[in-house]
Amino acid sequence: MTESVPEPAGTGEGAAARAEEVAAEGTAAAPGTAAEAAAGPPARPVKRDWRGRRPFWGGLLVLLGGAEILFTLRAPLPVVLHIGVQGLAGYLVPAVMVLCGLLILFNPAQRLFYSVLAVLASLASWITSNLGGFLIGMLLGVVGSCLTFGWLPDQPLRRGKQRRLDRREERRAAKTASV
Repeated sequence: MTESVPEPAGTGEGAAARAEEVAAEGTAAAPGTAAEAAAGPPARPVKRDWRGRRPFWGGLLVLLGGAEILFTLRAPLPVVLHIGVQGLAGYLVPAVMVLCGLLILFNPAQRLFYSVLAVLASLASWITSNLGGFLIGMLLGVVGSCLTFGWLPDQPLRRGKQRRLDRREERRAAKTASV
């Protein structure tokens, strides 16, 4: 069994043929070619960009906390605590938490109001909903609300992160210059 070793990019007639093939097909260039270096850094994935423009983890924790409390209300456990107000309030408070979690994710402009409302609903779940979903849902809601309240959009990068990105760009530029 023989393995074929590819030619280094940018040398020999293989590179010229590959460049012509890419130009004719209109497809992306092979890794390491001059066309890839000229294209610049790869685009940021859409999902990461969407998450970066909103308090994603805070909203997700509030949502999960509300869902956990709703689940413990109807859990088929033989020992379920029934302390406090039962009935409508037991379902309304975690439903408000779930709604706040969704609104934090999809309407981050009003995140401060939603986070205050979510922390109040999380704390109210201690009384209305099985000790806040056996503490787990209440703690998830409080932590998510705090994360949301403290989130600031469009902050400049911290110095350490900016230095790492600068070093990465320098290595990438040195690598493309040597090719």
